[in-house]
Amino acid sequence: MNQKLITSGGLLLSCTAIINATSSFSDNILVPELVEISAGQHEYRMAGDFLKDGKPTSAPQIDVSFARSLYMMKYQVSNREYAQCVADAACALPFKQNHTLIDDKPVTGVSFIDAQSYARWLTQKTGITWRLPSDVEWTYSAGSRFFDDVLDGDSADPSKHALLKYQQVIDLNIKSDPIVKPKGAYGINELGIYDQSGNVWEWTDTCYQRSVVNMNGEIETSGKENCAIRVVEGKHRSYMTIFIQDAKSGGCGVGPSPDYFGIRLVRDNPAFFSFQRARNWWTLLTGS
Repeated sequence: MNQKLITSGGLLLSCTAIINATSSFSDNILVPELVEISAGQHEYRMAGDFLKDGKPTSAPQIDVSFARSLYMMKYQVSNREYAQCVADAACALPFKQNHTLIDDKPVTGVSFIDAQSYARWLTQKTGITWRLPSDVEWTYSAGSRFFDDVLDGDSADPSKHALLKYQQVIDLNIKSDPIVKPKGAYGINELGIYDQSGNVWEWTDTCYQRSVVNMNGEIETSGKENCAIRVVEGKHRSYMTIFIQDAKSGGCGVGPSPDYFGIRLVRDNPAFFSFQRARNWWTLLTGS
C-alpha cells in the first residue's frame, strides 16, 4: 500500500518518496549500497584469547540472537567514496597514497581511526548513524566466508598451542595477494555480501580481550578490554593496533599478516524524524 502524507503546505507525498528522500544525501554524497540480513540465530566463535587452567585454549562458541535485521554495506568503502571525506578534511589520506582517489576499488591503507572518522563523517552528512560492525555482526554477515579458528586439539603447552594456531592458518594456503582488485572480484556470499575474506581485511569495533574459561569451556572471568587493539576480519581473524594503516607492519594475531586494511560499515535503523531528514524532505518539496 502506497500511503500518503499531507504536508503543512497541503502537498501530498508518498511514504516511498519520503524514504527515498532520506537517501538523497547532501552535497552529492555517494550512497553506499546495503544488504539487509534478516534477524536470526548465529553460532559465534568468540574473539580474543582464552585461558583454561592457566593455559591457552580455543575460544568458546556461543549462540547469539539477532532480534532485528542487520543492514551491511554490500561492498567495501571505495576510493571514490572515501575521497569525499578526504576532500572535506574529515579523513586522513590512506597509507602511501598522496594521489587523487578516483576509482571504485576498495580503499586500503586505512587505520581503525580512519575508519571511525569516515563513519562519523558519513553520519554527519546523512543524519543516519553509520558505524563499524562488531565482530559478531561481521561474522554473522560473512556466513560461510568466516574462517572458524577453533583448533582440532588444544595443547597445555603455550608454545605448542601457538604452533598449532600458526599451522592451522598455514594449512589454508593463504598467500600474499598484493593486487587490490575491483569490487566484486572475490565474489558474493550466500547473504548477498561481496568480497568478504578477500585480500582486504575489515576493521570491526570489537576490542581485544583475554578471558578465562572453566573446564566446561564456559567463560568464568572476562578480562579488561584493550581497546587500543581491535579485531580485523578477512581470510582469517587477526588483531591490530588502532593507528596502524599498513597491514604489513604486523599485528597481534597468529599467522600471515593481512594484505590490506579496509572499511565496511553497518547502518543503524534510522529514527523516522531527524534534523538531516527534515532538510532532505524540505529540499525534495521546495527544490531549495
